[in-house]
Amino acid sequence: MGMTITEKILAKHSGGASVSPGENIWIDVDVLMTHDVCGPPAFAIFKKQFGEHAKVWDPEKVVIIPDHYIFTADKHANRNVQLLRDIVAEQKLPHFYDVGTERYKGVCHVALPEEGWTRPGEVLFGTDSHTCTAGAFGQFATGVGNTDAAFILGTGKIWVKVPETMRFVIDGEIPPYLMGKDLILQIIGDICVDGAAYRTMEFAGTAIEAMSMEERMTLCNMVIEAGGKNGVIAADATTEAFVQARTNAGYEIFHNDQDAGFHSVYHYQAEDLQPMVARPHSPDNKAGVRELKDVKVNRAYIGSCTGGKFSDFLAAAEILKDHPVKMDTFVVPATTEVSNQLRETNINGRSLWQIFEDAGAQIGQPSCAACLGGPDDTFGRLNADEVCVSTTNRNFPGRMGSKSAQVYLASPYTVAATAATGRMTDPREFFA
Repeated sequence: MGMTITEKILAKHSGGASVSPGENIWIDVDVLMTHDVCGPPAFAIFKKQFGEHAKVWDPEKVVIIPDHYIFTADKHANRNVQLLRDIVAEQKLPHFYDVGTERYKGVCHVALPEEGWTRPGEVLFGTDSHTCTAGAFGQFATGVGNTDAAFILGTGKIWVKVPETMRFVIDGEIPPYLMGKDLILQIIGDICVDGAAYRTMEFAGTAIEAMSMEERMTLCNMVIEAGGKNGVIAADATTEAFVQARTNAGYEIFHNDQDAGFHSVYHYQAEDLQPMVARPHSPDNKAGVRELKDVKVNRAYIGSCTGGKFSDFLAAAEILKDHPVKMDTFVVPATTEVSNQLRETNINGRSLWQIFEDAGAQIGQPSCAACLGGPDDTFGRLNADEVCVSTTNRNFPGRMGSKSAQVYLASPYTVAATAATGRMTDPREFFA
């Protein structure tokens, strides 16, 4: 039997001719990413296991991006960033995107593609569950804990079990009111939060092929919410154009063999899908937006690695350019590049930044901000009993702040439509 994309990538990095689902193998790692939350403990474990004066296996393959708890007065959060600075200086690590410098980027999962670190055929590990975002570029990308990251730091290798692949084929033309977030919420709702446990979720079909890289990133970003090991989309001309504009590094594109074996195959027709929401308190608690028209909402949030990319804000601005918000609305660009794009891109003579300001939204600094809750002074953090519609990826109790707050996950179109009307609103109302 032939191999899938994921199996081929893992086979190459194991040094073998082939691998099979369920097989345990050693693989070489191309890139290890860490951030301010997990970087300090990962390096502490590395030193404990490899020695106080040990050096990382390859400084050129370690990427450090502080992004989670950075714009805060919290002394513990600030200490973590300082620890990263000390580590970088000691290890002489060149790829450090430090906050407060010209190199600062923002959210790691959007910064990695911007900086050319997501390349087809490679293996990328990160100390963050949403590292699977990078699978949109035809690579094997997944999150690991601090202990595994420490082992990679010392050896450049890791022991993995080859996952089975679940294939999701979406054909047809995506309606103008739908986004990648609607598609992935539909899928997660169908298979549930453990439906892809330790499996690859591969996305294919004519609708996927027509998607931008940022929309593909949204799909792969949330495979972890179904328990997936990694998400992957076959690299194509769209992928190559994005990658080649950001790096001169070489890469290798893999495709499924014609006789590749899959755990299961799901088929969707894009025209049959509708705007979706995940109700509190689970990403698989799906509902069509129209089912929730009586839900009272008092907070809107547009940001995060899932919903803070340029295309996400462009979508929201299409609605908010003509409609002021009727609730507290927070806009948080994922990266400094996205922030600059908001200032430089105009719609009818106004920049997106100006559109959001004119609509009454509050705009934050590029970071994870309230997506992971954070210290009390975190921008956009939810207060007790608030009900928020958000472009983020998780809605567990306490995820974005107070444990008594409620979070509805939705696309940027749905969040903007809801902010503009003051009630949970299907964006199709703005696409008549």
